Amino acid sequence: MSAQQRHALDALLRSVPRGDEPHTPAEQRSGFAAAMTRPAPDDVTTRRTVVGGRPALELEPAGAADRGRLLYLHGGGYVLGSPDTHTGLAGELAARTGLRATSVDYRLAPEHAFPAAVEDGLAAYRDLLETGTDPRELVLAGDSAGGGLALATLLAARKAGLPQPAAVVVFSPWVDLTLSGESMRTRADADPIFTEAGIRAFADLYIGAGDPGDPLASPVFTDLTGLPPLLVQVGANEVLLDDAVRLAARAGAAGVEATLEIGAGLPHVYQGEHGRLEEADAALDRAARFLTAHLPVPVAPVRPRSGEEDR
Repeated sequence: MSAQQRHALDALLRSVPRGDEPHTPAEQRSGFAAAMTRPAPDDVTTRRTVVGGRPALELEPAGAADRGRLLYLHGGGYVLGSPDTHTGLAGELAARTGLRATSVDYRLAPEHAFPAAVEDGLAAYRDLLETGTDPRELVLAGDSAGGGLALATLLAARKAGLPQPAAVVVFSPWVDLTLSGESMRTRADADPIFTEAGIRAFADLYIGAGDPGDPLASPVFTDLTGLPPLLVQVGANEVLLDDAVRLAARAGAAGVEATLEIGAGLPHVYQGEHGRLEEADAALDRAARFLTAHLPVPVAPVRPRSGEEDR
């Protein structure tokens, strides 16, 4: 990433609403949607659906495998975002894996505080299993709060006695709502979008009267034994860096196959800059290969990035 690209990316990200700004959740959601929404790739068809009793968006890449499914959980601090704001990112991952993806419109805070989002994630996961998806052919992914929610969903599934999926990928996961990671302070000047105060505001809205250290809110504080192979991607220039580092370490200590990738000089959920940032495309390709490598069924080839077809 060139210095010019870095400056342009930082300027874009600094335009996204922060939780510490004096706006209502509705105003923040509108600004977030305007700044973050990107369309699905041309070769991905989208349609509205319902999963686990919640609205959802299904994304089907051309030539999708008959079997295999990706469950995607969007970011936005548990307060912002929707499948629509993350159509581009979820669609890119669907296209690169060759899997049909379902992106869930889980309930948001403060209207629906913790553990509403976890209940919706678990309901969607359970619905996919009960309607015929083999857990060995199911993978999960999520970004930021959605990354934390993906792990919380799997912990809830484990508690409910449900089988685990084949693999999970998380981008810049928010897995510590107590904000105890050192990078919350050491990366404060480098992070172009988040401040500790802003993240705390989102945490307060989501947790409400609950405990921010609850494992279903902060999965980094619990035993991760039995979870599926995990890929964690995070930027070095973000306050959530230590969330990702501690998550991978805790998973590995619990016997989980855990891979951690730290992108030098990169910000929060840099994968969302696909098509504009080479590192984003490369990270999505690695994420897609990780997911498909853990599936027992053949899937369509990963779609090459623009310009790679002739290499």
